[in-house]
Amino acid sequence: MEFNNLIILIATILLLVSIFTSLISFRIGAPLLLIFLGVGLAAGEDGIGGITFDNTPAAFLIGSVALAIILFESGFDTRFSSYRVAAAPALTLATVGVLITTGLVGLAAHVALSLPWRESLLLGAIVSSTDAAAVFFLLRVGGITLRDRVRSTLEIESGTNDPMSIFLTLALVQLITADGDQSPWHLPALFLSQIGGGVLFGLVGGWLLVLAINRVKLEPGLYPIVSLSMALFIFALAGVAEGSGFLAVYVAGLVAGNSKLRGAQSLRRFHNGLTWLSQIVMFVMLGLLASPAQFPSLFLPAAALAVVLILVARPIAIWLCLAPFRFTNNETTFIAWVGLRGAVSILLAIVPILFGLPDGQLYFNIAFLIVMMSLLVQGWTIRPLAHWLKLIVPPRIGPVDRVELELPGQADYELVAYTILEHSPVVSGHRLPRWARPSLIIRDGQVRTIHTVRHLQAGDLVYLFTAPSRVSMLDRLFGETRELAEDDRQFFGDLALKADMTVAALAELYGLPLSIRNAKLTLAELFRQEFRDAVEVGDRLRMGSVELIARDMQDGELRVVGLALEPAAPQSGPRPPAIPLPRDLIRMLEAARSRLYFRLWQRRQRRQARRAERLARRQAKRQAKDEASRSAD
Repeated sequence: MEFNNLIILIATILLLVSIFTSLISFRIGAPLLLIFLGVGLAAGEDGIGGITFDNTPAAFLIGSVALAIILFESGFDTRFSSYRVAAAPALTLATVGVLITTGLVGLAAHVALSLPWRESLLLGAIVSSTDAAAVFFLLRVGGITLRDRVRSTLEIESGTNDPMSIFLTLALVQLITADGDQSPWHLPALFLSQIGGGVLFGLVGGWLLVLAINRVKLEPGLYPIVSLSMALFIFALAGVAEGSGFLAVYVAGLVAGNSKLRGAQSLRRFHNGLTWLSQIVMFVMLGLLASPAQFPSLFLPAAALAVVLILVARPIAIWLCLAPFRFTNNETTFIAWVGLRGAVSILLAIVPILFGLPDGQLYFNIAFLIVMMSLLVQGWTIRPLAHWLKLIVPPRIGPVDRVELELPGQADYELVAYTILEHSPVVSGHRLPRWARPSLIIRDGQVRTIHTVRHLQAGDLVYLFTAPSRVSMLDRLFGETRELAEDDRQFFGDLALKADMTVAALAELYGLPLSIRNAKLTLAELFRQEFRDAVEVGDRLRMGSVELIARDMQDGELRVVGLALEPAAPQSGPRPPAIPLPRDLIRMLEAARSRLYFRLWQRRQRRQARRAERLARRQAKRQAKDEASRSAD
């Protein structure tokens, strides 16, 4: 009994230490998952804790369950709209990109460690996938606001490339242990079984999960337990049926998260908290499993492989895979850099130990060191790099103080509470649409209705019943309006134009070259034509000496277009040249000409306005004389 209490005590201490040391991560900008690994290393047999943990089967089981929970929540929080804009590039990276990375890292491992080819490729497969937990944390929790296509590509890739990496690892382990006894058709059949079975079980399991939650009447507290149990059931059943359980649980989460679910907000909160717990448990446990005393002898080859992975293999794979798609050089560079390795690589490094391979511990130590270096180098630099490459999208809405409340038994509507902020549009006199009128208002601690309140004031707490699709519009009404800073104007342009303005009118206004074919198109139609109905904020079009920028979207439609009179140079690298070159001088002259055209147009407009005023005065005098003459007669 005392031993059990001691185990529980140690586990809770590690958990609490991990949670509270996360404050260090937020203060100094360190990757949080690196902190969790550090806690495990510090508590291990070579650290100050002196805890001995070498049960690799138990570690693999716990890590697999934790990863399944993380992947389910990743799919649950991913919108189908992300797949519409980024499915093709992300899935290409998750399959072909993993293969290329495996081959290049395997080649480096063959040279650096003198391993046979199969063993070298096995090490490449172990570290070939990006870590969903690390990427989701840095992009969602880290508050990095990227363009939808870049963010969606990274999130979908990190959530879907694990099955490919796991398949390659298991296939290579089987090839090494089989000694050539297997049929050459075994690997393609295994691949189809893993991927096809994972997708099938995920789709069916996700549909059954939605059906069970929406149709079965249970106590409210049991619905999160049902969703967790169903997720793990889908994961295990797919694995038993020779499918990819990790792909199945991700697809099931994707189906469930994009369906109407009873108590959806409480389910999201439950799975979010459970994902945090899973990440902490998995990383701390893997830190305990490591033996830092063995690291010094392997540091140099591991560092060489980390350099090849970060600076050679991953970038080559990304540039080759994204070449057919419309990504700028800066976006491709950023995607190549956000290839963080994490718990999946360390977890896969346990597989050779479980299968009894002679160099099993070598794979684990090398993979662990590569993950540490990836988190140290890449995880610490993602935000500065995004700023440096000018990929941060300035937020178009200021702070929003909103609380989403549960509406029992009703998935089509939400009860939303807003605290009215001082600089919100409704305080400035913006008229509320009929569908956005509050059902209840609390002012100075007193409950009021919309009929007894003439105007909304800052500090009012309002409650509204609304459809989930309209929450973003309510954010615009009740959140703070945000003035564009200087950096934001560089991103969105100097002027704002309505998207229903025609191309011909814009060309005439600024003296721009005009294509007859596009003359009658509106700016919104021009963007849809250019970007194939996948327009998003930040998309850019060059038009002569100026640049058009998609500035504001509402309900999937482009509403406002920015106009940059001095657009930045086309993105051929992370920075423009520091020394003015002839093309820079030409660009400056073109920008000056655009400003001149704009000023001339303003002057012409003023002259026309003065001429109209003079004509109006003359006509008024003439009419007065006529009336006076008629009166005299």
